[in-house]
Amino acid sequence: MISQLAVISLMFALAAPLVTGPDAASVAVPARAAPATEVPGPPARTAAPQARFTSNRIVVEVRQPRPGDPEQPVRDVILIPGLASTALVWEPVAERLSRTHRVHLVSVRGFGELGAGDNGRGLVAGPVAAEVARYIRSRGLRDPAVIGHSMGGQIALRLASDPGISLGRIMIVDAAPFFPSLVDDRATGQDLEPIAAVAYQAVLFLGDDALARQPWAEGMGSTAGALEAWVGWQGGDARVLAQSLYEVMTVDLRPNLARIDVPVTVVYGWSRREDSPRYQLQSSWRQAYRGLRRPARLVPIEGAEHMVMIDQPVRFMAAVDAFLGGT
Repeated sequence: MISQLAVISLMFALAAPLVTGPDAASVAVPARAAPATEVPGPPARTAAPQARFTSNRIVVEVRQPRPGDPEQPVRDVILIPGLASTALVWEPVAERLSRTHRVHLVSVRGFGELGAGDNGRGLVAGPVAAEVARYIRSRGLRDPAVIGHSMGGQIALRLASDPGISLGRIMIVDAAPFFPSLVDDRATGQDLEPIAAVAYQAVLFLGDDALARQPWAEGMGSTAGALEAWVGWQGGDARVLAQSLYEVMTVDLRPNLARIDVPVTVVYGWSRREDSPRYQLQSSWRQAYRGLRRPARLVPIEGAEHMVMIDQPVRFMAAVDAFLGGT
């Protein structure tokens, strides 16, 4: 049976095998610390827009082009980080884009040093997506581009499938609508639930140490050193981390793909070494997004692991420029 640490590796390094069967089914979650579960269905309805945006789930920082920059219509770009990350991971990207775009940097409460707020109870990803949707409406943003990494990429998929908002295009960075399908297309959320429950308990009771000090860092390759040297392991509130990891492992967004009618670009780390999990997963990315109305544009970034924008910043920025400049 796969260990809880290997399961965590799956979510971050996308390299752990799927486990099903009697051993997996024997795992139980104490009722006093059970994760909240998401019921599949249409996007959550949100409250009416407010003149002044405030949220107990997200924080948004806006950066405008500096005065004196070439005059042109300013387009909006929303950047959403992944699990246990804040907007800090987007800093170089945001600095570059803010010369020509209005950049909206989203941080999820409960990650990093942000207090958990409403994310400290119940579901996380769905309500966070609903808040980002409310932000878009409250600010009157017209067809913004959305770039989301990992869990943030899944939030971008939720946004794009919401008929209540209109996006221009989305870029998914090293994320799949259902992560386990990358290693086994037959996997279901029910298959992963027992394993996800163990991961939930590990993070809930050990906090971000359950993520920061474990073997997933080896699978992250050059990212591990980059995170430690530059942004550090941001961690966060144990309950928010545990619940978010549980949702990333068990919620299957593949049914949402048929409702997405905007261009989708998928950027992911890749290796030309045939013994690398990144090489072996090459065909899985297209399979993961086959439910879209129009094929996704796949952009492998050689030499990158999960944190593509940190591992290969120049190549990643070139992909972002192509994404924003495309038709």
